[in-house]
Amino acid sequence: MATAPMIKLSEITAETTDTQEEKLRKSLLILACAFMNLGVVLWLAIYWLMGLQFSANVPLIYQLISVVSLVHYFKTRRFGPFRFVQLCLFLFVPFIMQWSLGSSVTSSGVMLWALLAPISALVVSGWRDSIPWFVAYIVMTVVSGVFDYFLGFGSVSGMPAKAIGVFFALNFGGISSIIYFLMRYFVIEMDKIKSQLDQQHRLLAEEQEKSERVLLNMLPGSIAQRLKNHQGLIADGHADVTVMFADLVNFTQLTESLPPGQMVTLLNIIFSGFDELCEKYGVEKIKTIGDAYMVVGGLNRDRPDYTCDIADLALEMGQFVANHPELSRFKLGMHTGIATGPVVAGVIGTKRFVYDLWGDTVNIASRLTNEAAPGVIKVDKTTYNRIRHEYAFEPPATICVKGKGEMVMYRLTARLGGSTRRANAPLPGAVPEV
Repeated sequence: MATAPMIKLSEITAETTDTQEEKLRKSLLILACAFMNLGVVLWLAIYWLMGLQFSANVPLIYQLISVVSLVHYFKTRRFGPFRFVQLCLFLFVPFIMQWSLGSSVTSSGVMLWALLAPISALVVSGWRDSIPWFVAYIVMTVVSGVFDYFLGFGSVSGMPAKAIGVFFALNFGGISSIIYFLMRYFVIEMDKIKSQLDQQHRLLAEEQEKSERVLLNMLPGSIAQRLKNHQGLIADGHADVTVMFADLVNFTQLTESLPPGQMVTLLNIIFSGFDELCEKYGVEKIKTIGDAYMVVGGLNRDRPDYTCDIADLALEMGQFVANHPELSRFKLGMHTGIATGPVVAGVIGTKRFVYDLWGDTVNIASRLTNEAAPGVIKVDKTTYNRIRHEYAFEPPATICVKGKGEMVMYRLTARLGGSTRRANAPLPGAVPEV
């Protein structure tokens, strides 16, 4: 409880720009200064009562210099000179006190107080800066031992043997208490700083996790990892992937009759359901364009049957829109185009990253989507040849594709009855059939 005003005083002396470590070091030195001045007042009173006026002048001078340095620090905020003066006082005044009283015995080991100098330097300046102060303490102790041997005059000091014993206890108890309370305060404050750092680390980890989730929602996992590793330009060629565009039918007309909030809510339900299905089938969502949804399978080779994954996804997306209780009343439909072949993939932009695909395969999938009627899934010949034994198709038709000429396309209608791949997988938000 007694240290509370000192802690407030030490906080006042700290600069607002100080780090936690700098504030703690300043607090510790202010506390040490306060403890020493309280001790000096007590020792000064005892020396005066015992009639040792010459020795009493030493702590009086110590206190005056200490107070002047403290006032100077308050005015200038220069911690370096204040620290140097206080450490010098801690180191030299106890030895001067001892020499004025005679020897280490007659002074009751008052030089022990000088140990506060290297210890204070250790906690307020760091272990490197504390080395000279510790060396100085050892040198002064040796010098004091030489003085005791050749110049000691304890027999004429006038200090009774009983008083010497009392002062030994006071000196050892006093310096031990100050060091204990300083170290205790140091440990408590370090625990507080550690708790704050742990809290900041937790918050940082949470923010990093949020950022990673956002990044993974925008980009495929492997691409996001490459961006985090500070890779420069990301551009990859893929010799064989399956691209799908799914476009909502009549949604533009529907938005004219819906308030903005309901329209966004409706799109969120649709695309969130599509996202879940993409995760289920292990394919990558590339982007949404208005009410169109672009997906690709085969960017990673963990799933060799990615063309079937895309086909199953297209069928389930149609069922999801038709069966979802919040979507069925709007009578929404979809037309879908699927193409298989090579693409170029990469990240463009510097402030807002966009991962996209380019190439004929993308253009064909987009054109097939436009050619498909509501509720129809159109695929190109490459896709058909790859999955024709597992799915049902209508007879082929021919369309003219800009830059490609005439092209054969097929209408995917269902998975064949003999194949049950993921047939029983639940649809997100779907209503069970009765």
